[in-house]
Amino acid sequence: MKHSLLLLLIGLYLTSSSCVSKKKFLAVQDDLAKVQKDLGDCGVDLNRYMNQLTACQQEKERLMNSLQSEQTNLKHREEQINDLKEQISDARAQRDIQLQQVEGLTQLSQSATKNIQETLQQLESKDKYIHLLQAAKNRTDSINLALAVNLKSVLPQGLDDDDVEVKVDKTVVFINLSDKMLYKSGSAEISDRANEVLAKIATIIESRPDIEVLVEGYTDNVPIQNECIKDNWDLSVKRATSVVRALQKNHNIDPNRLIAAGRGEWNALASNDTAEGRSTNRRTRIIIMPKLDQFYDLLNKDMAGGQ
Repeated sequence: MKHSLLLLLIGLYLTSSSCVSKKKFLAVQDDLAKVQKDLGDCGVDLNRYMNQLTACQQEKERLMNSLQSEQTNLKHREEQINDLKEQISDARAQRDIQLQQVEGLTQLSQSATKNIQETLQQLESKDKYIHLLQAAKNRTDSINLALAVNLKSVLPQGLDDDDVEVKVDKTVVFINLSDKMLYKSGSAEISDRANEVLAKIATIIESRPDIEVLVEGYTDNVPIQNECIKDNWDLSVKRATSVVRALQKNHNIDPNRLIAAGRGEWNALASNDTAEGRSTNRRTRIIIMPKLDQFYDLLNKDMAGGQ
């Protein structure tokens, strides 16, 4: 369309200028050629610009798509960041709780450690106490064994075995002396033969200042009553007292180490239904034992812990 317009203008110009010289005509032709060339260049530029515009539009569309994609990604990232922030917040809360628990466990561990140490100390103290008791028992057993050997070696000489019996029972040594050997018939008076036996027992007692002597009187169940004796309780006490008094006065045993007790007809060794059984039950028992205050000391926790 532009070319037709240009040709029309040239034709009009030539018609109106029929008188124009050839020289001018050639000049016009040259100008026309230049114009045509410029017009061609403009077309080329126009095509190039159109291509660039198309490319720009495509690039714009691509960038818009990319922007939209990045916006979507950004929103997703923001959601992830928010989730991570919540997780971090939860993790911190859990950390604080765990720190409190660790502090509590630390305090508990310290308390438990202290309790364990105290328990170990107590066990160590108790272990020492047990060893102390064991040593005391071993010492007592050794003393009792020595006492029993000494007594058995001196007492039966010139006596019937039925009249004297020496035994070791737990922490004590005891001597059973028959009624017929110790007392005059039906009374609490010590016989001459009994004084011989008590002299031998006194020798052993005197050599052991760390022991005490308990004298127990026993009877059978046959009732007795006279001007001097009310019943079997009374008889058993009087017989025990007679033995203690003899050990003190006749054999110089410290009375602080002597104990007298009456057991009456109780704690019988045999049945009272026979004469033999009643004879067995009528007896006096001399018990030789460590002083009780030694065992009281062992039962004292302060003394046990200080060993």
